[in-house]
Amino acid sequence: MATVETRPREQPAAQRNHALHLLHEMVRIRRLEEKSYELYSKGKIRGFMHLYDGEEAIAVGVMQALTPADAIVATYREHGQALARGVSPAAILAEMYGKQEGCARGRGGSMHLYDKATRFYGGNAIVGGHLPLAVGMALADKLRNLDRITCCFFGDGAVAEGEFHESLNLAALWQAPVLWICENNRYCMGTALDRHQSEPDIAKKAAAYRIDARAVDGMDVLAVEQAAQQAVDRIKAGAGPQFLECRTYRFRAHSMFDAELYRNKQEVQEWRSQDPIARFADSLKLSGLISDEDMEEIEAHVQDEIEKAVAFAEAATWEPVEDLERFVYAEAIPPDQRYPLPAPEPPSAETRSITYREAMREAMRAAMQRDERVFLMGADVGDYGGCFAVSKGMLAEFGPQRILGTPLSESSYTGAGIGAALNGMLPIIEIMTCNFSLLALDQIVNNAGTILHMSGGLFHVPLVIRMATGGGKRLAAQHSHTFDGWYAHVPGIKVLAPATVEDARGMLETALADPNPVIIFENSLLYNMKAELPVNAGPLPIDKAALRRTGRDVTIVAYGMALVKSLEAAEQLAGEGIDCEVIDLRTLRPLDDATIMASVAKTHRALIVDEDWRSGSIAAEIGARIMEQAFYELDQPVARLCGAEVPMPYAPHLEDASIPQVESIVAAVKGMVGHE
Repeated sequence: MATVETRPREQPAAQRNHALHLLHEMVRIRRLEEKSYELYSKGKIRGFMHLYDGEEAIAVGVMQALTPADAIVATYREHGQALARGVSPAAILAEMYGKQEGCARGRGGSMHLYDKATRFYGGNAIVGGHLPLAVGMALADKLRNLDRITCCFFGDGAVAEGEFHESLNLAALWQAPVLWICENNRYCMGTALDRHQSEPDIAKKAAAYRIDARAVDGMDVLAVEQAAQQAVDRIKAGAGPQFLECRTYRFRAHSMFDAELYRNKQEVQEWRSQDPIARFADSLKLSGLISDEDMEEIEAHVQDEIEKAVAFAEAATWEPVEDLERFVYAEAIPPDQRYPLPAPEPPSAETRSITYREAMREAMRAAMQRDERVFLMGADVGDYGGCFAVSKGMLAEFGPQRILGTPLSESSYTGAGIGAALNGMLPIIEIMTCNFSLLALDQIVNNAGTILHMSGGLFHVPLVIRMATGGGKRLAAQHSHTFDGWYAHVPGIKVLAPATVEDARGMLETALADPNPVIIFENSLLYNMKAELPVNAGPLPIDKAALRRTGRDVTIVAYGMALVKSLEAAEQLAGEGIDCEVIDLRTLRPLDDATIMASVAKTHRALIVDEDWRSGSIAAEIGARIMEQAFYELDQPVARLCGAEVPMPYAPHLEDASIPQVESIVAAVKGMVGHE
C-alpha cells in the first residue's frame, strides 16, 4: 500500500548543529541557483539549464540518510543533488561554463554533472533514461554482497516512460537495493500531472510493483530526512527497493527557455508561501534553536563561497581543441579494473571440432571461470539456454546470479547492464535479435556510447552486448534485418562481426577486456558452422581486419555471412581465372583502413559486399574511405553489392533475391574485370 507521511505538527527536537547544517545546505543550493540564473542571463552559461528552486528540502533531506559509499544517479535538474552530495560549487559552475576545471571537464554541462569522489554518477538528460542504470548499479552491489545503496532521483514526467515501469519491475524482481526518489513538482515540462497521468498518485504506481512506497511533504526537510532514513533502514534490513514520492513545487520555469504559459503567477506565489527554506528557518527560530544572527552568518558564508566559485569558473581554462577526441574511447585504466586476458600461447597442434555456437559459449564459460565479475544477462538465457542455445547448460554450471534471466524488457535490462558496468562488473548482455535492440537504442547510444565522454573520462562502461543479425531464415522483416552499420555509426561504441568459429571465440574474450562498450553481431546462419580449433585457442585482436584469401585481380571486402559467400564466390571465380583477394572486416568500428587500402593498392579494384541496405550502409562508408585514401590506386570506381532496399520479405525466393548471394557476387566481379 502507498502511504502518505507528513511531519508531525510539532517540530521534532533536533540538535542545533544538525539544524544549522540542513539550513546551510538548502541556502547554498538556493543561492547557487540564483547565481546560475544571473550568469545564464549574462550569457556566461548556455544550453539548457533546469533550476532546483523550491525543491531544496528533497536533496538535502535525502543526503542525510546516505553514506559516502552509496551512489547517486540523477536527472537533468541535478544541481541541488550534486551540491548536497558534496560536489563543490566551483566545480559545478566551471562545468556549466564549459571549462576543463569543471567536474566533468566541461564535457557534460548543466545537465550532466559527474563526480567520482562522491560517487555522483551524473545527471541524465533523457527523461527516465537513467532509471535502468540505477537498477544495474544496485544489482552489482548485491551480486558482490556490498552493503551499499543506489539512490535514483527523477521527476514526475519520468513516470510516463516505459523505463519507469520496466526498472521498478526489475528492481522489485531482483530485490535490488535502490532508493527511488520521485521529485513530483506537479509539471512534466509544461503539462500538469493530472493531464499526463490517468492515476496521478505516483506512490500508488510504485506500490503496484510490490515496492514499499510512501509519499512525503517534499517542502519539509525534516519530513524528507525522516522518510529517507526509514527507507534506507528498510533496504539495509533486506526489504528490497524503497520508493519515496516527494511532493514539491519548482518556483522557476522548467528551463531557461520556458515562457511558463501553462501556469499563472498566483499559483506560483501560493506555493512560494511554503518555501522550504523559510518554513524551516521560521520553525527553528520559533523553537529557539537559531537566531537572526545565525541566518546572517549562513548567508554571509554562502555568499562568500558562491563568489569564490564564480571567480574560479571565470578564471578556469578551456580544454584545448586538440583534445576534442579524448574520452570517446577509454584511455589507460588500472589493470585490476580490467578483465585479465590469458597470456598468448602458440597454437596447439591438438585440435577439436567445434561450432560457432559452441565457440561463443566456450568464450563466455572461460571468462566466467577466470573472473567473478563476468555475468550473462538477457531474456531466456537461463533455462531456455538463449534463443539460439548459445548459453545452453550455463545456468546449471554458474547459477542464477551469474546467468541472469530477464523479462522481455530490452531497454531496462540493457540499461541495467550499463549500470552494472559503471559499478565495477563485466556484464555480457544478450539481445535475441538486432531488431529487438531498437527497444534499447536509447540505452546503447545515449548512455553506453556517451557516459565516458560526458563525464570527462571519469566513468567507463566495460560492457559486451551480443545480438543475432541477418536474414535468410524465412522470418520476415521484424526478425531479419541487418543494423550493424547503424551501430557502427556511433562514436564511443566498438562493433564486431565475427564470421569464423575462431573469431567467435577469440574476439568475444578480447571484447571483455576492452574498457569500452562492445557490440558483437552474430549472424544466426553461422551458429551451426563447424571448424577445427586448437585446444588452447585464446583471445584475438578486435581492431584488425583479416586477409582471408590473397589475390591479384579484385579486392572483395565483406563481413559476417557475406564473407562466407564471398569466399565461396572467390573459389568459383578462381576456376575461371579470376584471382580475388578477400578481406574479412571483422570489426566495423573502428575500421581497419590500412588493411583495406593495402589490398586495393595491390588489386586496383574493390567490391564491397554488405547484406545491409545500400543507402547509408557501412559499404558506403568503406567506399568513401577508399576514394579518399586510395583514389589514384583504382582502375575503376568502387563497386557495392548490398541488400535490396526493401523490408525483409518472407517468401523464400524474394528473401533470397533481397540478399547478396554467391551468384550475384560472382556476377559483380565478372562485370568489374570484363568477363561475360
